Amino acid sequence: MIPLGSIVNALAIIGGSLVGCWLQSRFPERIRTIVFQGLGLCVLLIGFQMALKVENILIAIFAVLLGGVTGELLRLDTLFERIGNRFKKLIKSKNAKFTDGLITASLIYCIGAMAIIGSLEEGINGDPTILFTKSILDGFASIALAATYGSGVLFSFLPVLVYQGAMTIGASFFQQYFSEMMIAQVTACGGLLIVGIGINLLELAEIRLANLLPALAYVIVLTAIFG
Repeated sequence: MIPLGSIVNALAIIGGSLVGCWLQSRFPERIRTIVFQGLGLCVLLIGFQMALKVENILIAIFAVLLGGVTGELLRLDTLFERIGNRFKKLIKSKNAKFTDGLITASLIYCIGAMAIIGSLEEGINGDPTILFTKSILDGFASIALAATYGSGVLFSFLPVLVYQGAMTIGASFFQQYFSEMMIAQVTACGGLLIVGIGINLLELAEIRLANLLPALAYVIVLTAIFG
């Protein structure tokens, strides 16, 4: 099965990123600064909206705490930074925010109910409508992100394509594990990570979000056991 929705989603990210990179070079520094801050506020709103969908807050708390400890022990931030720097060297980019853009955009596009539900819907029913809708949203988000971070955002199409595509192809297997409560818990936990992205964008604190990613695995396991 060809994951058409994920392919269209990836193309939308590429198209939006190219537009954003083109705009970036035409923005004066003060415009880039206010766009950066505005984007941070919008990301906070998205994160809070997702986080409030939590069904069992204790599970979410333990998932984030366990995920953070696991991520720190595995040094995931260093791993992702190395991967991002390899892409940076591959395209010979001099953009200092390349890796940050790649990781930030990947988190925003891959975490959320639309990515999960859309992939399962296409895989099970052959209907990519949800992912087409997500593609439009991600395309516009890519413009703003690429105008802020530059070319690193463009390469976020790779994890989106792999993550959503794999879920679509394996939908019949994944479906039994993703109940409404499971999706709500994963969305809420992902929302907390997106709130962290907003905090980083606004430079309120420096949160090593890559090290919190195992929280998404823990929330699935904990919800399956205790949910």
